[in-house]
Amino acid sequence: MSRTRKIFSWIIGIFLLLVVVIVVFIATFDWNRLKPTINQKVSAELNRQFAIRGDLGVAWERHRDEPGWRQWVPWPHVHAEDIVLGNPPEIGEVTMVHLERVDATLAPLALLHKQVYLPWIKLQQPDARLIQTADKKNNWTFTLASSGDAKASAPSAWSFRLDNILFDQGVIRYRDAINKADVTVKVNPLGKPVPYAQVAGGDDQQKGAGDFVFGWQAQGRYNNQPLSGSGKIGGMLSLRSQTTPFPVQADVRNGTTRVQLSGGVQDPLNLGGLNVRLRFSGDTLANLYGLTGVLLPDTPPYETDGHLIAKFTGKNGPVFQYQKFNGHIGDSDIHGSLTYSQVKPRPTLTGELSSQQLRMADLGPLIGVNSGKGSEKTEQAKAQRGERSTQPADRVLPHDKFDTKSWQVMDADVKFSGKRIEHSNSLPLSDLYTHLQLKNGDLRLDPLRFGMAGGTLNSTIHLEGDRSPMRGQAELHVRKLQLRQLFPDVQAMQKSLGQINGDASLSGNGNSVADLLGTSNGSMKLLMNDGLISRSLMEIAGLNVGNYLVGKLFGDDEVRINCAATDVKLQNGLATPNLFVFDTENAVINISGTANFASERLDLSIDPESKGIRIVTLRSPLYVRGTFKNPDAGVKAGPLIARGAAAVALGAVVAPAAALLALISPSDSDDNQCSKILQQMKSQR
Repeated sequence: MSRTRKIFSWIIGIFLLLVVVIVVFIATFDWNRLKPTINQKVSAELNRQFAIRGDLGVAWERHRDEPGWRQWVPWPHVHAEDIVLGNPPEIGEVTMVHLERVDATLAPLALLHKQVYLPWIKLQQPDARLIQTADKKNNWTFTLASSGDAKASAPSAWSFRLDNILFDQGVIRYRDAINKADVTVKVNPLGKPVPYAQVAGGDDQQKGAGDFVFGWQAQGRYNNQPLSGSGKIGGMLSLRSQTTPFPVQADVRNGTTRVQLSGGVQDPLNLGGLNVRLRFSGDTLANLYGLTGVLLPDTPPYETDGHLIAKFTGKNGPVFQYQKFNGHIGDSDIHGSLTYSQVKPRPTLTGELSSQQLRMADLGPLIGVNSGKGSEKTEQAKAQRGERSTQPADRVLPHDKFDTKSWQVMDADVKFSGKRIEHSNSLPLSDLYTHLQLKNGDLRLDPLRFGMAGGTLNSTIHLEGDRSPMRGQAELHVRKLQLRQLFPDVQAMQKSLGQINGDASLSGNGNSVADLLGTSNGSMKLLMNDGLISRSLMEIAGLNVGNYLVGKLFGDDEVRINCAATDVKLQNGLATPNLFVFDTENAVINISGTANFASERLDLSIDPESKGIRIVTLRSPLYVRGTFKNPDAGVKAGPLIARGAAAVALGAVVAPAAALLALISPSDSDDNQCSKILQQMKSQR
């Protein structure tokens, strides 16, 4: 044998010996000796305690599914027992994650391509506790020791791949002092994959989603309300896929609110988006704020079913679209599409809503009154949130405060239309339309209009909630309200051709309706022609004082009104009529005095003047005093009215009479009694 061949043989022999020695060393090496080093290095890198407290070992096996010579390369199978990951120092508890045992296999040849590839990892009894304190510190945000290193912040040339996660049962406990939450979630494998269509049904819009692999159950409290839920999620194959939606299904109850969803998450590792069928139901929409962060009003019980599409990686932030939903609020149906954008400086809600039949009782909580059906539950929900009514027992005007601070949480631009609005059986409303705009606490309803009694009410409401106290402005225009439709229960009124027209312009300061009216400035003008007045009409309207006054003036007879004209000035909440006249077939009645909206007190005088035939039973002036809630009416002591006194009073109101003529449209001038009477009043001197 030549010298060269001897050297070559020695080299091969030594190499094989080294391989054998390495294999024997690896096979017999006690990996537990590395635990102190591993524990120290990981703890230092994560800035929190990490420890493998049980056995650490490595077994080597060939991967026979690999092609060709690769199947001869042994793969390491690592196991570690009793693993603990601690919390940061600011969290009181010691343990964040505990694992009874971890098994994983590593593809060694992938390391040559700078990839850490784990075909599978198996967890036994994983137990995680997610905690957030009242000062917004949490244990799921990691601060790495190398994060301040400029080199460490550069993109790594290494990649990571995990194909599958297996475990017997996992437990996640979530405690949050801010959201007042303490929820335990248990996750279990389903045993075998369940097709998406088998759970979600074939009518769902989400097609091609992956199979369900895990089931979960939740129990606890959220926002100080009981929480329970269950559902299913997919596995790692669809979690890593950029084309196959990751399937999710959930049914969660929080207090009286229920949320159901089924659909898929697009490219979940990169937060690609969400496409699910979503159903909400509960006692009031206001309770959804704690779950969704979307500011919604108090309502009667509701239910809605629609399609939610979310994009998390938009240029201006996440965008959520709740499309083509149908539902009801109380006994009112609701349909439409809404878009919620988490933009800066405030989130924005936009969209359009519609309703075929809308009950005014269901809108009650929006304007500060009970909602009728479901109102008791609504009041209970308010009590649970610590809200109390501030309405004094002796006041009529609403004193409950507008929550203007919540108006600054979100901006809104929403249009709403309602075909039929049910106010009562005798007074249906129709064709409601409003455009709500909320920006930085500044609220506008422009316009707010609807049809009523054959006529229309068109208004503009502006509430400056960004000011303290709030400033409110309202413009209202009433046109062609038909008296026979306005009082359908009064038989004699059905022969009337009369109508009501009016304008009002008000502005005030305050955080309640009472405060706004108590400081209001502006004017109100109203015309009613060819109507009817009687004690029975006052009883229908619920006006006891009016019943008394009409009885004193006209007895029990029905008296036809040629024209009723009102022009009232408001200054600092004090209403003073420039003109307040009823021209009847038998008498002219002039009303003067004041109504104080700040103190809710009345001081009015009613002066009747007969037109020759003595139908008026009392020729002394009448008075109305007292409060709005408990008014007092009677006969003024003193001399009788001098003949012509009312006419003298009317002769001094030329300007108001001229202003009221603008409320009569040209098409109504021929048949409108007010037109003739106001023209006469205008010409009097």
